[in-house]
Amino acid sequence: MQATRLTPPLSPAQSAGEDVQARAPGVPLGLSRVGVSGVEKVVRICDELFFARLDCFVDLSREQKGAHMSRFEEVINEAIGEVVLSESSFRAETLAKHIAEMVRARQGAHRAEVSIAARYPEHKPAPVSGIQTQEIYTLHGRAVAFEHGTRRTVGVSATGITACPCAQELVAARARERLAGDGFSSEEIERILQRVPVATHNQRGLATLLIGCIEECVAEIDAAALLGIAEASMSSEIYELMKRSDEVEVVEKAHRRPRFVEDCVREMIAGVVERFGELDGASFVSARQENLETIHQHNVLAERHGLLCELRREIDSSMPAAHQTSFEEWLETGARRQPSA
Repeated sequence: MQATRLTPPLSPAQSAGEDVQARAPGVPLGLSRVGVSGVEKVVRICDELFFARLDCFVDLSREQKGAHMSRFEEVINEAIGEVVLSESSFRAETLAKHIAEMVRARQGAHRAEVSIAARYPEHKPAPVSGIQTQEIYTLHGRAVAFEHGTRRTVGVSATGITACPCAQELVAARARERLAGDGFSSEEIERILQRVPVATHNQRGLATLLIGCIEECVAEIDAAALLGIAEASMSSEIYELMKRSDEVEVVEKAHRRPRFVEDCVREMIAGVVERFGELDGASFVSARQENLETIHQHNVLAERHGLLCELRREIDSSMPAAHQTSFEEWLETGARRQPSA
């Protein structure tokens, strides 16, 4: 039978109102993460509203009974006021960095971690009619603060459409057989298939692209550039409001650029390598694509992560990477400098 662990009786100092969280715990064991999740805030910048959801954690020593939960909310409110009021645009990673550093100091922790996911609008024209449509995207910011510095990531999630290459080839093969049976020559058949988009099944794709900066990095990653790379990685962008001319343009574009879920991830990585040539090779990159299937019950997913120097080297040398650095490994290096490409 397991013995019951008894809470020691309160001392006079404790019963007189001593900080309960500062007491020694009944079980002397440190905790990896303690904090708050799902904190919701609405931030207004330049007449645009950003709906943000925040998670905020610190590690907790074996000598401390609990974290001061009210301080998380206090810091979040202070940081939103200080950072957002000084910015002309919303930078989730800057806010996350500021909160993480303030929380670590207030809680007396070795490490603090903050994640922000903010839903925000972008206005863009439909591809043919030019009609203005409002699209909603997700902006990601994350920061992990240590005594020696803070590492931060900025990212976006975007939705698009993908067209399956495999099914398209099967449909094209049937079309060739039928056209040949109707007396068309091989040259005529190929001309027809070049001019007429071939049917295939589609998926709605969700692309998520993140870049992590080391402590010494002063570069500001443009979220709009990441969004452009993520959307371009899929067969076509999608639009909430379209005329008929826009609909046919989107459908034709998607079927002329069939892509697997794996292709989307590779296109995102290649886009980062090309677009951010000046970025330090010790930066972290993560690309994730999930496609919601239409002819299957399941969904499909692909990911790639690693240091930017690893990704550059693999693409340039056509040799597989010896190692794919994970996000946890990248964080563990802390302030130690990784070799740059």
